[in-house]
Amino acid sequence: MIFRRALQREFTHAAVGVFVALFAILITTVLIRMLSQAAGGRVPADAVLALIGFGALTELPIVLILTVFISLLLSLSRSYRDSEMVVWFAAGVPLTAWIGPVLRFAVPLAVVIGGVTLFLGPWAQLKNAEYLNRLESRDDTQRVAPGVFRESAGGQRVFFAEVGAGADGRVRNVFVSDEAKGKLTVITAAEGLLQSDDDGNRYVILEKGRRYDGQPGSPEYRVMTFERYQVQIEAQQQLAPPTKTRTRPTLDLVRNPEARNLGELVGRISLPLTALLLALLAIPLSFVNPRAGRTNNLLLAVFIYLTYSNAIAVFQSWVAQGRMAFALGLTLPHLVILALFGCFMYFRLALKPFWRRMTPVAPRGEDRQP
Repeated sequence: MIFRRALQREFTHAAVGVFVALFAILITTVLIRMLSQAAGGRVPADAVLALIGFGALTELPIVLILTVFISLLLSLSRSYRDSEMVVWFAAGVPLTAWIGPVLRFAVPLAVVIGGVTLFLGPWAQLKNAEYLNRLESRDDTQRVAPGVFRESAGGQRVFFAEVGAGADGRVRNVFVSDEAKGKLTVITAAEGLLQSDDDGNRYVILEKGRRYDGQPGSPEYRVMTFERYQVQIEAQQQLAPPTKTRTRPTLDLVRNPEARNLGELVGRISLPLTALLLALLAIPLSFVNPRAGRTNNLLLAVFIYLTYSNAIAVFQSWVAQGRMAFALGLTLPHLVILALFGCFMYFRLALKPFWRRMTPVAPRGEDRQP
């Protein structure tokens, strides 16, 4: 009982520290990407927090898997370095006794990973895609960001406003370039604002400006000065709802066993299994010889994790392309890791390999020369 409580406390403390560090890195990365998009006008400022939440929820399973693996490696490696393992072994506790506490620590986290992967993750992907879909459906004026040249969705117009809308809803120093049918129209105005009529039609009102009409490369052009210039804005068509397999609920994938859906199922089901198998693999990989280097096991653990995750991605792609059966793509990488765990445990238990058992050993007195 003392043995189990000590391990659970050690695992929990290490997991909290590792999760906080990894989650902070994740949030910082997503935040920087969202802020750069918001500064460029591609994402509204009021949508940053929502997109950060969706992105963090989508990547949460990977963070939890790494939390399980790294926290177990750190805890068990420290026990080897501080000679605590020697004490447990001397007390008659075999290495296989660590399997139970490790699974009791990893199974609840694997359940959380499965819930997020199978249910919350697809929901977050769907909401994120719908949110971006609505942003892409904005009209041209809603895409304008202060101090940034923005191209319209059709690629025929360029908008620029030096000063953003203030309390009165007006923008200052407006520039609009429109090219259609070989003619170029450039409009500059000191001020501008948006208005809507009773029918819901939207208009951009430009005041105190000039309009230049001409053909690119020709010296002939027409200049028109205006006090008030009104242009109707055509609303963008609503884009089709997202249909990617990553956004579909898990039950829909099960009900429609197409190749792409089965490939997505392989990826979703593999994540909680990955957490459990990496937790078991951390037991033999954590071995550290205090008199030797301390990084060899960590380098091997990183190599195994990268190979394991890439193999799952490759098999998922093959199943989605119809090049591999669903059952084989789902089980093969995990069976390989399970066999690798068995091999590592075999050698860590200090069992004598069969080839050494077959080698005859000379008696101690016979190796001396007369």
